[in-house]
Amino acid sequence: MESDLIGVGRDLDAGEVIEAYKHGAFPMGGRRMITWHCPEVRALLPLDRFHVSRTLARTLKRAAFDVTYDTAFRSVMLGCADRNETWIDQRILRVYTELHRLGHAHSVEVWIDGALAGGVYGVQIGGAFFAESMFHRVGDMSKVALAALVKRLREREFALLEVQYLTPHLASLGAVEVDFDSYMQRLAPTLLLDRRF
Repeated sequence: MESDLIGVGRDLDAGEVIEAYKHGAFPMGGRRMITWHCPEVRALLPLDRFHVSRTLARTLKRAAFDVTYDTAFRSVMLGCADRNETWIDQRILRVYTELHRLGHAHSVEVWIDGALAGGVYGVQIGGAFFAESMFHRVGDMSKVALAALVKRLREREFALLEVQYLTPHLASLGAVEVDFDSYMQRLAPTLLLDRRF
């Protein structure tokens, strides 16, 4: 991942982050410095090719959970940061919470018996959604959150869901890799769309 490093800084602000996303870059914390990344290969989750496994389909059919949107953004970020190593430090938490307040960052929350069981959050610009991180405290609830995100983006006619790096988990859900030039060609027109999360 170090090869995608394009810069470092001590702090960041909301406007700077939005401009970075528009140009294919994003920040990460977790160290003394904020690091800026611009991968040469990007992972996308095509909204029309989200793969629902039989296990996930059964979980979704049982619906033993509740899904909400934008009701516990900070709690979702804290859930995503609750691991041994994380790039979500206090600076990232502060800026993305500000982006949420400004209407640029959103969350999907999954609840079981009133407790937060999983979620996903990310940034929206126009018709593009940049998924940042997801977590679960109950098995499969991060997948449920991602399925709910895809459903929401389809319903609202979004055009692109970016997931940064391809992992085996994301590949199993239908994510694919594209080179940076192809990514930017796909991204540019989506930024001009008027969409509401």
